[in-house]
Amino acid sequence: MKLFFHFVLSNFSNTYILGPVEGGPALIIDPGVMDLPLLNLIERNSFYVKHILVTHNHASHVNGIKTLKRVYDADIYSNMELPFKSEFNKIEDGDELHLDSFDVDVINIPGHSPDSMIFKIQNMLFTGDALLAGEIDHDLTVFQNNELLEKVKEKIFVMDDDILIFPGHGSPTTVKAEKYFNPYLRG
Repeated sequence: MKLFFHFVLSNFSNTYILGPVEGGPALIIDPGVMDLPLLNLIERNSFYVKHILVTHNHASHVNGIKTLKRVYDADIYSNMELPFKSEFNKIEDGDELHLDSFDVDVINIPGHSPDSMIFKIQNMLFTGDALLAGEIDHDLTVFQNNELLEKVKEKIFVMDDDILIFPGHGSPTTVKAEKYFNPYLRG
């Protein structure tokens, strides 16, 4: 399997593309923008986007879906209806998706937003804005903050330390690094 990320400068967000080494059916996570560099990345690797996973329904993670759907006949997986009323497959905490060659575990981590989902694929965790390298969302109410901290510790920190975390913004990290060095989650 190949993993690529596409950084979008306009909203400082990450989009992730996973596909077979030899090309073929691929999935994309949080397409905040569908631009020419992303299209070239997909096409250069002989991918065909069949699945779109949405960690949460904020513009910086979904704005590229309408354009992406005009190019590829992809199924969308989201916990909430999208702002542009596109058809989607509703996902819930604990779902196990089998999407071509990808097995995806769906985990709900509310706090940043009620629909925040993370996706575990092999040893990779795509966390959207639920957990970023060295930080968590700073614009939460006390209740949302406590809920987010509790869910991260309950659902992510029980995973193997070597699980790779790919957040919606910023650089990748690991479960171990966040356990020991994230100042909001230590202790």
